[in-house]
Amino acid sequence: MLSVFCSPSRYTQGKNATAVLGAEMAGLGLTGPALIVGSRSPIRLLSDTWKTTLAEAGIAYSVYQFGGECSLSEIERIKEVAMQQKANVIIGAGGGKVLDAARAVAADLNLPIINCPTVASSDSPCSALSVIYSDDGVVQGSRFHRKNADLVLVDTQIIAQSPPRLLVAGMGDALATWFEAKTCIDGGIKNLRGGLSTQSALALAKLCYRTLLADGADALRSVQTQVVTPALERIVEANTLLSGIGFESSGLAAAHAVHNGLTTAQATHDYLHGEKVAFGLLTQLVLEGQPRSVLDKVLCFATEVGLPVTLADVGLTELPKEVLQKIAIRATAKNDTIHNEPFEVRPDMVADAILAADAIGRAWNKDHCQE
Repeated sequence: MLSVFCSPSRYTQGKNATAVLGAEMAGLGLTGPALIVGSRSPIRLLSDTWKTTLAEAGIAYSVYQFGGECSLSEIERIKEVAMQQKANVIIGAGGGKVLDAARAVAADLNLPIINCPTVASSDSPCSALSVIYSDDGVVQGSRFHRKNADLVLVDTQIIAQSPPRLLVAGMGDALATWFEAKTCIDGGIKNLRGGLSTQSALALAKLCYRTLLADGADALRSVQTQVVTPALERIVEANTLLSGIGFESSGLAAAHAVHNGLTTAQATHDYLHGEKVAFGLLTQLVLEGQPRSVLDKVLCFATEVGLPVTLADVGLTELPKEVLQKIAIRATAKNDTIHNEPFEVRPDMVADAILAADAIGRAWNKDHCQE
């Protein structure tokens, strides 16, 4: 089997990076008209900068305000606008669901895609897939695209002004990268592009984990005070680039499958992707029988930055048996990534691991988080 490594064509990150969007597009030979798919906050914060930088590059553009869910109906609405505007390039600006929808539109219309994440809340921007949700927020599956983004441009000045919770959620998503990658590589599992992993992908996944432990708390303090610091730059890179390449070029395992299961519970819908992945990681570590020293390191980091370690932390203060069963059944769906684990995984095993992870998290909070 061949090894496959994938990444964006170009990755640009730094303070006020949006100001060079037009120049970066021109350097890559990308011309207008462009359709910018953005959520409300990026449109408010970046409209003036878009006007200046795209005018300097002679790129005409229009803006579509994202509807909120990366659903099939929303993707079709954006496609209609793109065709009406005769767009030659799609630009996504916002969080993970905005970028996923923009990528799906660009893929369907065979157009270049530029991802401009305005939060560092997931590793979505560097990937070539879109997670599709129902209109009411339940994961329906993933759509894989033929190529990664032509440009990922990350403005850390904007990210420094985002809610701290979003950066923390990105750290939760990134926290699982190394563990899921190692599970897949140790088992000789195909990555998301259908090949074996490379040493480079594994090294980036490990660097992602080390960066989180070293800089996560300081980066959180940077966002809490709305300043750009070297620690924030490193965590934004970890959440976005290192995790993005690490998961796509190495693979996913139980943590993300448990996230998918959790989305079936209405009470979790107010919680972010990375928050649910963080609890999914604890469940994976329990499921795999990892040493307590490994769990303790993850628990220590999670509580330091405020990631979930219990079911209550993702909205499940009560968990009726039928809800737990539904979560476990969805997590073990036929084609989900939990089957990349090196043993057969059944719904009853997942249900037990979820309850055990919750008990471990509650005990940890009791022993380590008393005021």
